[in-house]
Amino acid sequence: MQVLDVFRQRHRVEFSDTDMAGIIHFSSYFRYMEVTEHAFLRACGFSVVGNDGLGWPRVDVGCNYKAPLRFEDEVDVVLSIDEMREKSIRYGFSFQQILGTTQIQVATGHVTTVCVQMDSVNKAMKATAIPENLRSALLNFRQLEQ
Repeated sequence: MQVLDVFRQRHRVEFSDTDMAGIIHFSSYFRYMEVTEHAFLRACGFSVVGNDGLGWPRVDVGCNYKAPLRFEDEVDVVLSIDEMREKSIRYGFSFQQILGTTQIQVATGHVTTVCVQMDSVNKAMKATAIPENLRSALLNFRQLEQ
């Protein structure tokens, strides 16, 4: 499957995202990835928490850091669909710091999530096929330029 850059969301580094040195804490990148994923799903007409009994636990996450971000820096987080299998999606993320008219990649990350059916009685999760309407919406989504 070809990698598709499909969604971009701008974030501003908040003071609470930084460490004592004023640099964004490594864990904040994971929160930015999750917030961007949720915004992408909403833009496609879905939610990570639906009434359909589906859940999306993470089974693999990672981030590689190239340059620091600091309080009040702006960063575009670009979400790509790196791989979609029958029951899982691997999202890629590129963190691009905004410096005037230039963007510099400061980090890359990934999240693999599995579609599961939640049993409302015993709270068990069982991997299930990604619904075709969701699969189609994600693969065919094209964001309007910001």
